[in-house]
Amino acid sequence: MGRIERHWELRRRRHRREKLRQLYRRYLKAAPSERPGILDKVRALTPGYLEVFRNWGVEVK
Repeated sequence: MGRIERHWELRRRRHRREKLRQLYRRYLKAAPSERPGILDKVRALTPGYLEVFRNWGVEVK
């Protein structure tokens, strides 16, 4: 028997949260020239990227 939809949703959310943590650590260590690439990955990863950017202190244009 397969998983119910809620389990898949929770799994996606947990994976997304962990990926955002990894990207944030990389963002803090990155050179200024590498940061836009990391922000592009965050933008592709989550529809709530504007709030993530605000939490990270990134200037949203």
